[in-house]
Amino acid sequence: MLLDFFYQLRAAKLPVSVKEFLSLLEALDQGVVAGSIDDFYIISRAILIKDEKYFDRFDQVFGHYFKGVESLLEKIEADIPEDWLSKLLEKQLSAEEKAAMQGMGWDKLMETLKQRLAEQKERHQGGNKWIGTGGTSPFGAYGYNPEGIRIGQDGSRHRRAVKVWDQREFRDFDDSCELDTRNFKLALRRLRQMTRHAEAAMLDLPSTIRATANNAGWLDIQYTHERHNAVKVLLCLDVGGSMDDHIQVCELLFSAARSEFKHLEHAYFHNCVYESMWRNNKRRHSERLPSWDVLHTYPSDYKLIFVGDATMSPYEIDYPGGSVEHMNEEPGRVWLGRLLEHFPSAVWLNPVAEHYWDYTESVRMVRDIMGDRMYPLTPAGIESAMRRLLGTL
Repeated sequence: MLLDFFYQLRAAKLPVSVKEFLSLLEALDQGVVAGSIDDFYIISRAILIKDEKYFDRFDQVFGHYFKGVESLLEKIEADIPEDWLSKLLEKQLSAEEKAAMQGMGWDKLMETLKQRLAEQKERHQGGNKWIGTGGTSPFGAYGYNPEGIRIGQDGSRHRRAVKVWDQREFRDFDDSCELDTRNFKLALRRLRQMTRHAEAAMLDLPSTIRATANNAGWLDIQYTHERHNAVKVLLCLDVGGSMDDHIQVCELLFSAARSEFKHLEHAYFHNCVYESMWRNNKRRHSERLPSWDVLHTYPSDYKLIFVGDATMSPYEIDYPGGSVEHMNEEPGRVWLGRLLEHFPSAVWLNPVAEHYWDYTESVRMVRDIMGDRMYPLTPAGIESAMRRLLGTL
């Protein structure tokens, strides 16, 4: 059975070696795990996968191959499933009821939250004031409010929260994705400034054929200078939240950029850039990359490319403390301005279709900050953005 599992991992282009597979079999033979699919998942991933960027692809193969095994190992419970109960808490409002509700505004919202935290002594459900579930209060989970603070909810539902009081996990983009990257690669090639290496080390086949023919058939190998794209790129990628809808297209772009640019650096952010970013989503809480370090590390000849849907609360752009995840001391607008001042060649690629941009206030704000250097994340949009970076548009 596990041999087929190994072949499926290899078919998914995961770098799993025979030696690692034998190590897994040895661990099972030693009784490291017994009777638990969760334990087997942990030990198999630890032995077979050595790079965190492959975790998501491993999870997909594992889930597909072992689908249904968990139900055979666990005892069937007679209790009502918890997810059935949780769905009853989700507040269902008509369009008219939603339209009638008004947001508090940032200052009043934060001040009201402080009061609720000081006054509330017990759990609440279905109301419009206290921190609870399934109501119209601005604070809590599984309800509805046009401007609220999400507390204790797994994932977004209405995408209306201006702050999230939960720890969320994001995953890195897969830079080895090859499906349909050709169009993106062709578009990115617009951003090319070719330079020669000092040493002539690349075979020049046409010149070799001519020289051999001129030499009466005696092989005369000719070499030429190898050329590389000298453009340096800093790729800043929005991840999590509403960007979950665009993971596939962002992975296509990331994979294409990896193959096209020799000098490529990347960093992740969520919604808007603040005082720090990160390079690894699994360690984003423990290994932060200060934005000042980005400005001091990479010279201004780097081409700055933001990738994100720019869909967020306007507070995240204009207010201190407006970040959905933490209390930022300076607004996102300030940090975007610093980056654009340091990197004069900069563009923003937006995966949302261009005809929707005018309907979202935050998109209009970011596009204004970028000086109308926002382009759709399509092959044509990327080509226009690359021309803009080279100053030919």
